[in-house]
Amino acid sequence: MNSLNFLGTDRLHPTITMASRRREVYKAVEAFVVAGIGKAKQRCSVCGASLTLCMCAEVPRLDLRTKISLVIHHRELSRSSNTGLLAHQSLVNSEVRIRGERLEKLDLSDLLAPRYRTLLFYPSPDAVELDSELVRQDWRPIQLIVPDGTWRQARKIHSRHIELRDVPRVKISAPNHATFQLRAQSRPERMATLQAIACALRIIEGHFVAAQLMKLYDARIDRTLRARGLSWSD
Repeated sequence: MNSLNFLGTDRLHPTITMASRRREVYKAVEAFVVAGIGKAKQRCSVCGASLTLCMCAEVPRLDLRTKISLVIHHRELSRSSNTGLLAHQSLVNSEVRIRGERLEKLDLSDLLAPRYRTLLFYPSPDAVELDSELVRQDWRPIQLIVPDGTWRQARKIHSRHIELRDVPRVKISAPNHATFQLRAQSRPERMATLQAIACALRIIEGHFVAAQLMKLYDARIDRTLRARGLSWSD
């Protein structure tokens, strides 16, 4: 499915609510910067990377039929290896919910709009493979709920959010052949959030979208290596 065929048709236009939530996310990241938690005082308040690795100038703007809803653990906001915020910056039809920063439980039930075919991107035992056949089973645009955090944190979104119990789980089983990773992965199919979203959107929206996101991911890897005095050939 080529995303360019759907621009300006059934796409969900950004609402005031989504815009206000996006501002809240930026403010939350900025709060970490101001507070100076860990090394956050050295980080860009928009993309979350350190100022020397700021990726804002490299970020594409992709307006897609598919919606990405990122559920990010609050500790990810201060991690230099986070890539979920880059995905959010790249995708117009996306939003972020921050989890774990308050005592009260985050309620995600308002994400379950009938306009979308909602799927939770998590490899649980009952998860089905996200492939073109699955995409063709329903005419509605897909909303992909993507946990962003450690695997332990992601598991809690799968197991503790009762409002998501009836949302089908999907996975991508193909091994990750990337030469470099921002974080060590314990299983061959595991990958960074931006990588995972790129792989999912390759299936849902087409190769052009995936290529744009992977180009951004590769740029992030390149800057990280250069900051460490390394290169792709090392």
